[in-house]
Amino acid sequence: MTDHSYYMELALNQAKAMKGQTDPNPLVGCVIVNGSRIVGIGSHLKAGEAHAEVHALRMAGEHAKGATMYVTLEPCSHHGRTGPCAEAVVRAGVAKVVVATLDPNPVVSGNGVAILKKAGIEVITGICEQESVKINEVFNKYIVTQRPFVSLKVGSSLDGKIATHTNSSKWITSEEARTDVHRLRHENMAILTGINTVLEDNPALTARIPNGKNPIRIVLDSTLKIPLDCQLVKDNKAETWVFTTSRYNEEKKELLEANGVHVIVLERDYIHPVEVLDYMGKKNISSLLVEAGATINASFIEHQLVDKLVVYMAPKLVGGQQAPSFLGGTGAEEMQDAIELNNLQVETIGSDLKITGYPVIHGEKN
Repeated sequence: MTDHSYYMELALNQAKAMKGQTDPNPLVGCVIVNGSRIVGIGSHLKAGEAHAEVHALRMAGEHAKGATMYVTLEPCSHHGRTGPCAEAVVRAGVAKVVVATLDPNPVVSGNGVAILKKAGIEVITGICEQESVKINEVFNKYIVTQRPFVSLKVGSSLDGKIATHTNSSKWITSEEARTDVHRLRHENMAILTGINTVLEDNPALTARIPNGKNPIRIVLDSTLKIPLDCQLVKDNKAETWVFTTSRYNEEKKELLEANGVHVIVLERDYIHPVEVLDYMGKKNISSLLVEAGATINASFIEHQLVDKLVVYMAPKLVGGQQAPSFLGGTGAEEMQDAIELNNLQVETIGSDLKITGYPVIHGEKN
């Protein structure tokens, strides 16, 4: 490992430690080295607050002059809620900046580097680039498309069942796997389910881990069947949004809104997932975890809206033609039409397998 890679790995670790805290902003880490000594280190902690470079420069103080800065994402060049980091780097007298990857936003990409070079600062790019891109997969999708990055989570038996034929579903997976799911919830800005899951399970959809951040809870409910006494309405642990259609009940809508629920009416008689994602994007929701049943899962899959699939597979065989599986819909007609996954990662959590993969998209996405 080169010196550049060594220090960039430190910066990447700083960035990854903040996962779930910075949305809708990217994860960014920064390390400043003067001679062979680390003099400053920082992470972006929260949207609207100082960026990683600023934290590291504050720690380095006068030692930033003539130093080398390692940063996982190109220093910003625009005025937002904070000033341009590229200008702060120039003012501090940094001599060299090593950047993992450029900003994916086509409006600003390369501008930060241009500011640094114009000031006479040596710039090196592409160090640990793929790892930097990977940790910011959510930001990279959102900043370009203005839609949230969608992860579809499934807990199933080895034969793909999510419940028995009598609808018994607790618990398919191990306690360790369920804890990992709560971590996923913490890392996403919103979580989505369908009205049938609410009626059958009365879920809380919260992140029950130490210091866990609860996502916005989203329910797809065409006619507002959601009970007024369910956890999502009554527990006040997180915001709850309900998407409904032109078939909604006005009196029920008023009662839900009186309980603090945000009801979004779509001007058609069915809920299209693209409209849901477009609305979320306009509300600065950059990441969505789908925890739903077979129908909603199929809708997101068939419309090519799933960016990542996360399956927790228990070493159990449920069987039964009437036992529900995690994916409904019409399905592929020919095996060659089946959706493939790439960049697979398989790990063991408790007694279960956790399989993570990215659906291969053929043609243009919706």
